[in-house]
Amino acid sequence: MKNLLLVAATEFEIAPLLKWLETIKAPETNLKFSFPELEVSVLLTGVGLPLAMFQLTRALTIARYDLVINAGIAGALDKQLELGAVVQVVSETFADLGVEEADGSFTDLFKLNLINPVAPPFQDGKMVNTFGSAYDFLPKVHGITVNKVHGYAPSIDNLKRHTNAKVESMEGAAVFYTCLMYQMPFLEIRSISNYVEPRNRDAWEIPLAIENLNEVLIDVLKNMLAGLLENRYE
Repeated sequence: MKNLLLVAATEFEIAPLLKWLETIKAPETNLKFSFPELEVSVLLTGVGLPLAMFQLTRALTIARYDLVINAGIAGALDKQLELGAVVQVVSETFADLGVEEADGSFTDLFKLNLINPVAPPFQDGKMVNTFGSAYDFLPKVHGITVNKVHGYAPSIDNLKRHTNAKVESMEGAAVFYTCLMYQMPFLEIRSISNYVEPRNRDAWEIPLAIENLNEVLIDVLKNMLAGLLENRYE
């Protein structure tokens, strides 16, 4: 029996996937779907780093999984990424864990010598998904995780000065940190709902991002089930 843990901040982001799962298999218990050779558990953490890290740590303390998939929407720092594009985030950084200086610049805790930038799970201050190379079906990008979604032009400019990341989320680094420390294979899959620019909700494409994200997630599960169960659940 293979065990998959699907992690999302909100039910809203993966609602189409949950609906699809329920059409082929009624959940045995709360958000757990058991097939003959695959068990799919769904963990809704809530929004933000503290909630995601606590909920995932608790889940991984209780059970071992063959794969953890973190799925959700994200903002793009790079406008070459189209709204609705689905990507695999292969590295993460705690982007606002540090000090705001008097001149408005930012110094992270690694440069302040408060965290060793090469102590596990960090590699030069970043966290790299060492398991992600086994999955090559999506464009790969670097991500940052923040405690606030950026929507003020000076803050955005300052952010872009100290990162070369392509996407911004509020939970990704928590999943990276926890899974790397537990040595648990994982993926972070994000769909672009908006650009990181002065806040303008009218320009966001959340429904498109959720639709595309869930199409990918359903394809992933179909392929897993097909490989294990010979297309029984197509």
